[in-house]
Amino acid sequence: MFTLAHLSDVHLGPLPPITWHQLLSKRITGYANWKLNRGHSHQDEVLSGLVDDIKQRSPDHIVLTGDVINLGLNAEITNALAWLEAFGSPQKVSLVCGNHDAYVPGSLEQAFENWQPYLSGDDGSPIRSAVDYPVVRRRGNISFILCNSACATPVFFATGCFDQRQMEGLEQILEQEGAQGQCRVVLIHHPPVDGQTRFQKRLVGAQYFRNAIKKSGAELILHGHTHVDSLAKIEGPDGYVPVLGVPAAGQSPGGKRPAARYNLLSIEKDGDQKWGIGQEQFGYGEAFTGIEKIGETTLISEL
Repeated sequence: MFTLAHLSDVHLGPLPPITWHQLLSKRITGYANWKLNRGHSHQDEVLSGLVDDIKQRSPDHIVLTGDVINLGLNAEITNALAWLEAFGSPQKVSLVCGNHDAYVPGSLEQAFENWQPYLSGDDGSPIRSAVDYPVVRRRGNISFILCNSACATPVFFATGCFDQRQMEGLEQILEQEGAQGQCRVVLIHHPPVDGQTRFQKRLVGAQYFRNAIKKSGAELILHGHTHVDSLAKIEGPDGYVPVLGVPAAGQSPGGKRPAARYNLLSIEKDGDQKWGIGQEQFGYGEAFTGIEKIGETTLISEL
């Protein structure tokens, strides 16, 4: 049995020192949001407790589905690398970027350069821009297929981007990994299901993503972005594929959205040689009293 921890939307704080000219961009609204909201609702001790619990359970792999930082500052990107290295090795941790990692033009490329070992594929090809996705990372009989939806957007927008080129690459990888009997776990920041976010936060090109899954199949899709726990499904070639979201990893208890959680997934083949996936949710309840088990379920892939 393979165990997988999934967390998302870390939003590492506190913000590093920021100059006035760095705020002469979309960052001004994000900075105001941090000062008025996110800086209070996302706390370091909440994230630290979640990370410690994950480490104690020692999963076989950890995936982080984006928004490691907040404003796309170079200092944030550097600090995030130190945090990633303390969390786990690139062999142990896989990462895809989110809209906050691409907050302003140039931020995403800087993140790619710094976080390269965590977000590149097994073939060793460098990730220099979004066009280098999707890529695959194999860990035993599990294939993690990393897609990119992060892109710089105008003020008041947090949309993601997925195009036909990435769809064609995803189809090819899914078919390749499926033919080898691998369990295909697809990672993306924005949810590929309509209606899970507001218009200005949606995944532009979500239909391309769904077309790839409908044609080539997958066993599981993991995303972040919404800051809530969710379970949906999208159509595969012979049934439906579960789509799983998770609350933000630094969200304090008592807020408008669920407190910080992560999913612990158990993956193995059943007697019919189909992949079975069990989900346990661990995180904070209504009070900041430590990590507890929130619930569990079985994710049914109908492929």
